[in-house]
Amino acid sequence: MTIGLFLREILPFYFRLLVLAAVTLLIDLVLHITDMVWIGRYLGIPGTILILLSFGHSLRKRGLIASSNPVRLLRLHEWLAWIGSTLVLVHAGIHFNAALAWLAVIAMSLNIASGLTGKYLVQRAGRWMKQARGALHDQGLDDAAIEQKLFWDSLAAGWVKKWRTIHLPISLAFAALATAHILSTFLFWGWK
Repeated sequence: MTIGLFLREILPFYFRLLVLAAVTLLIDLVLHITDMVWIGRYLGIPGTILILLSFGHSLRKRGLIASSNPVRLLRLHEWLAWIGSTLVLVHAGIHFNAALAWLAVIAMSLNIASGLTGKYLVQRAGRWMKQARGALHDQGLDDAAIEQKLFWDSLAAGWVKKWRTIHLPISLAFAALATAHILSTFLFWGWK
């Protein structure tokens, strides 16, 4: 009996998002317990720098830089974006005093979710569907029966494959909102 694409592949993906939230909350909790909440205010700077450095992968994909190994750049992109996002989320904390900053955090969170979709779900969904089709074919089912049996899994896999169409606009929205937040911070900073 197969567990299904949703339980084997999609649910563990959301667990990874929960890990990011848990790590963020843990760091924020440690800062509060140690009375070092002020550090969180400045974690946005290194977080943003790490996120910007993670774009080397995108630049390589678009032919803007020619050096380096694309697979290595992808792994670097994933790690830098993960660590940078964690720092930015700790920077945001649970303080609800700036609408623009929270819009940027929401856009970043959506960007993380869509990026992780590409990393985990697209490859795994395709692999799982291929294995499921093979197993059902080995059981002697014809193509029509296999398609009927895998109908919902096929819909889920097809939906997951569309992640690229939303990842880029979300990335651009995050970049615009983060830039507006940074500029407004400099504009209204107490420079005394």
